[in-house]
Parts: sequence; structure tokens; C-alpha cells
Amino acid sequence: MLCIRMAMRAIHILTLILAPLLVALPLHAAPKAKVKDLADIDGVRENVLVGYGLVVGLAGTGDSANGIPFTRQTLANMLERLGVNAKDTLSQIKTKNVAAVMVTAKMPSLARQGGKLDVTVSSLGDAKSLEGGLLLATPLLGADGNTYALAQGAIVVGGFQATGKDGSSISKNHTTVGRIAEGSVVERETGFELSQLGNTLKFILRQPDFTTAMRLKDAINTAFKEELAATTDNGLVTIAVPARYAKELPALIEKVENLEIEPTMEARVVIDEKTGTIVMGESVRIAPVAISHANLTITIVEETAVSQPFSFNMAGQTVTSPKTTIKKVEDDANKGKFSVLNSGSSLADLVSGLNALGVKPRDVISILQNIKAAGALQAELVVL
Repeated sequence: MLCIRMAMRAIHILTLILAPLLVALPLHAAPKAKVKDLADIDGVRENVLVGYGLVVGLAGTGDSANGIPFTRQTLANMLERLGVNAKDTLSQIKTKNVAAVMVTAKMPSLARQGGKLDVTVSSLGDAKSLEGGLLLATPLLGADGNTYALAQGAIVVGGFQATGKDGSSISKNHTTVGRIAEGSVVERETGFELSQLGNTLKFILRQPDFTTAMRLKDAINTAFKEELAATTDNGLVTIAVPARYAKELPALIEKVENLEIEPTMEARVVIDEKTGTIVMGESVRIAPVAISHANLTITIVEETAVSQPFSFNMAGQTVTSPKTTIKKVEDDANKGKFSVLNSGSSLADLVSGLNALGVKPRDVISILQNIKAAGALQAELVVL
């Protein structure tokens, strides 16, 4: 077999060593996703609800007596409504078992009266923990000031806190935020109906992209075998409702939402300098570049090998195959193993081999920023 050196590209290198928490991603086509996971219907959205209430039954972990004053005021007002004269003794009310909280929930636009919503309860004062507390009836208001739901129930806190007599304490997670599953009941509907959408459905992409929008449009037209869908920008796909679906919009929406398309993903590297976390997409690429970090230098040379048949073999074909040569130079202080990679053009291909070198994530962050500054990182670099 005759091998001919066709072209040698410039040295191809990236000293990228990600901590064990970063996983190498193999190069392959992006998996298909359902439309319902990629887009929302214009007009069919969630509505944010918020309310102010009291949590009672705490084991001495509520708001302090010298803390925020409105806990006692709210408690006194509630007792007044229940026929108890508490305003005259407002200064004597103890609130160690009571906490003022904000209650939030998300209400779908098509929620019906009597439906249940999950709620989140968050301490508003200086309470130490909401564990074991009971939220009293709390009206939840919309942006228009109307009450749409009523929340009440026992709070579940995903953590704990314990304090000893000597002042020592131990805690896990946040104990001042809890949830109540199906803790609110819808009392008022938004008044929205699917029929208000008219003869046009608008699907808004959660991640605007021209390629994804065109693929969604083509998938819809192919599924219905007629030109129903159109797109005017990278985030909106409109569908002209056929006459046969005029009174059956749920059937049309169900069919569109379950179509599968292959979304595109932007080349992006996200860095959190506070925690040293690095996350990258598999579409990230690097241009030919050479980097030396500390006492370690790695080079990757790519060649193309050509296999030609003998001249008398007329049935044979010329075949090309990539050939990668990886070299590293290091001193005794930087000994480590290095795995030979199949390709040096993708960050994802480099991860598994470079992990063994032991470079810390903080150093990787500096390397990536320098590569970006050199113009060799063909991706958006996002630093949190």
C-alpha cells in the first residue's frame, strides 16, 4: 500500500484538561426533539402569582421578637378577623413560632377553577427555618391585582437545621424556602380560550435559530402535506389553521407538538469562575494553534494518508484516511499519561485524553480565555 503525504496542516493543539466533573462528549448528530420541548404557543403561557402570608407551628425557628414588625402586625390583624382582640397587646405577641413569608406559584393560562397548583414558600423575615410549618390561607394575586388562587398547607423543606446549647449548629440546604405540592386551589380563571387564537397558530422557539425555524416549518408542511407553515424570522413559525381543524384546535396542536426535528446548537463554552465549572457543547471547534502551559507542551499534527490500488487492478479505488500524530514535551515535574486521540479538531475529542494530565480547572479557564483571545476558539465564550 502506497502512502503519500498530501498535506500537513499547522500544529493543532489545545491543552484542555477538564476536572472529572466534565464529561467528554462523542461527536454525533444531535438527537431529535419534539416540538413541544422546543417551542411555545403564542398566547398559551404561564401567569406568575404572588401572595403574602404567615407560617405557623414552627418549633421556635420563626421571626424574632425584635426583628421585622409586620409579622406581629399581620398576626394581630388575622386574630382580629377571627374575633380576638390582639391589637391592645401587640407588643406582647411573641413570634418565635410564626414567620412572615412570600408565596409564589405559576398558573397556566388554561387552568380551570378548582385546579391545583404547586406553591413555593419563602421566608420574608429573620426566621431560621420553615421546617414543620403550616401555611395559613393566603390569597395569590396576578399582575392585574386580582386573586386567582388560594394557598394553604404543610410545608416540605428539603433540608434541616439543628442547634446545640453551646451555640454550635449544623444545617443542610436552605431551610427558609419550602414547597407545598398542589398547595393552592384556582379560584378564578384567566378567561383565555384556544378559540381566541383565531385562524393562525404561532409557535415561538425558546432558543431562536434560523436553521431550527426552517426545519420546524418543513416538518409541519411535510406532516400535513400542504404549505401551512411559514417563518419570518429566527424565532417564530406561523401555521394557517386548515378548515378541517377550525373547531378542533387541540387535535392540530397535538399533532404539531409531537413532531420531531433536529435542533441546532450554538457553539458555546460556559465558564463559572466561582466554582471552576466548565461546560461546552459538542459543536465547539478549535483552529490550528499551539499552546504551552507551564512546563507542558502538546502538539497535534494531522496528515492525510492515501491508499492507491496497483496499476493493473482496475477495480480498485483510491482511499484517503486521516492520520493523527500527537507529541508532548514535559519535564519531570509534569509527568502524566496522555491518550492518543482520533482527531484534534474538536474540544470534545480532546477531553478524554487530556483529563489524565491533572491540570486544574482554574488553569483550564485561563487556557480557554487565552485561546479565545488568540482567535482560535470557534465558539462563544460565556463567563458567569
